[in-house]
Amino acid sequence: MSVAATYRLGTRLFWRDRTMLFASVVTPVGLAVGLPVLMRNVRPGNLADVAQLFHGILAVLLAITAFMNIVVALTSRRDQLVLKRLRTTRLTDGQILAGQIASTVTQTVGLILLSMVAVRFLADVPFPPDPLLFGAAIVAGSAVMALLGAAYTAAISRAELAAAYTVPVFLLAGIGAGAMGPIPLPSFVRTALDLLPTTAVVDAISTGAVAGPALNLACWAAVGAVALRLWFRWEPRRS
Repeated sequence: MSVAATYRLGTRLFWRDRTMLFASVVTPVGLAVGLPVLMRNVRPGNLADVAQLFHGILAVLLAITAFMNIVVALTSRRDQLVLKRLRTTRLTDGQILAGQIASTVTQTVGLILLSMVAVRFLADVPFPPDPLLFGAAIVAGSAVMALLGAAYTAAISRAELAAAYTVPVFLLAGIGAGAMGPIPLPSFVRTALDLLPTTAVVDAISTGAVAGPALNLACWAAVGAVALRLWFRWEPRRS
């Protein structure tokens, strides 16, 4: 067994879970496509605002599909003792988690590309001028959010609470990236939201910046890796 085996396992379990499919596929894609299409029809002459809205919604899609997906998946498999049983195989801890993170990243990138094509033809949002930068930002952002989500499971006591515990994350991601419109905020709050990894991804896509977003994502990746090493739990707490 290898990373490929855990990758296939994570992908197969994801597509078999109808509840997760609705929460992490139908809902975010519906938002990412539906809102730009609606805005394009309501304000047909303002294509720049439609594109900006779509870019902001990508932060919400990252928070739901990458972050929430892996939080719910890992907490469920932890409570069902699937993770504990996987550790009895020849797989290392790193291979088990890497396979799940890679599976989540693949699903997230695929859904973002699907949304991008849909809004291009339904709302006239142009394709990104730098496809390589767009792809790199989406892949890196998905990986960082999945890594942070895996570490975040340490704070969740039961799988039933997992989805609810992720709500503040995608709300902050949406506000920080402007997906919910211009919201007046104190300057220190705005500064804090600008430090979110989802905001860095949207900044890279919207402005073409590289150094700042890359440094931001690298720092969050380091935080996620350290937290994962220190606090990740492989089985549920016993009362």
